[in-house]
Amino acid sequence: MHRRTFLQAGAALALATVFPSVRAADARKVRITLPSPGSAGSAWKPLFETQGLNQQTELDLNWVMADPGKMQIQLSAGSLDVGVFGAVGLATLANRGSDIVLFGPALTNHGRWVVRGDSHFRSPKDLVGKTIATTAETSETYLQARIAASLHGIDLKKDVKVIHGSPTANLALFERGDVDAIITLEPTATRMVARGARDLVRVADMWREATGASKDPFLVGLAANRKWLEANRETASQLVSLFQQLGKGVQQDPSQLQGIAPDLGLKKDETEAIALLPQRLGPAYSTDGGEGVQADIDKQVQVAADLGLIDRIPDRPLYVNV
Repeated sequence: MHRRTFLQAGAALALATVFPSVRAADARKVRITLPSPGSAGSAWKPLFETQGLNQQTELDLNWVMADPGKMQIQLSAGSLDVGVFGAVGLATLANRGSDIVLFGPALTNHGRWVVRGDSHFRSPKDLVGKTIATTAETSETYLQARIAASLHGIDLKKDVKVIHGSPTANLALFERGDVDAIITLEPTATRMVARGARDLVRVADMWREATGASKDPFLVGLAANRKWLEANRETASQLVSLFQQLGKGVQQDPSQLQGIAPDLGLKKDETEAIALLPQRLGPAYSTDGGEGVQADIDKQVQVAADLGLIDRIPDRPLYVNV
């Protein structure tokens, strides 16, 4: 019996060595957020597949369609291991006692102010006194747009009438002529431009012009409860590496976004929008991490505190290096 057990163990070891996929059964499972179609993050799962990243890791990624409004609850309840958060939203939670921390890159800011193609508006200041539609008041899309605008002397709370709603509702308002502009993320902005609208400005460019930053600012990053992170630092480190590889892959060949356009919520007949994806959406997938990201986060939180968007600067770091 001892000899048989020894031979079986040896055979299993040989198989695992020759066929690495045999080890998949023992892969570390990670429940990670997957934003719904219509957002840049919905590309993560198909990009992992097309870039072959699933075969380059021992992690078994279980992509969970997560509601951003419920992500904190999902992380706290353990139904989700890794989510994504922005700096201001996470600072708000931290001031309420949340122990969620950022630990890796995900997306840089790709928000845009979009106006009708025949409008006379040439800068955000031309929209003072006008009506703009954008996402929820607590969304990073709006919060970071408000921060960037404030650095240019525009208070979106006072100088502009803002209507908050879903991207679909905002688009309907825009197409009916009920609002003068929309502040939105990709790929919605690309779909609008393909239909004849015009970019007024990128939120990232407003930030860079005001701060002198050389790169587009942080929008959202990988996040987890500190307890999970401390118990799974190697797993977290591998995730950071995978997302950085994903971002580099897109930077090197942004045309791959065209092949997964349906996952981004675009229809096959939206050929003009699909053709624009590489140049407009490609830069959104972050390859950065560490000190550069932390500096962005600290700056955003500081401005948010100055504006009164958060009660105070959190008394703990929001970002942990793994």
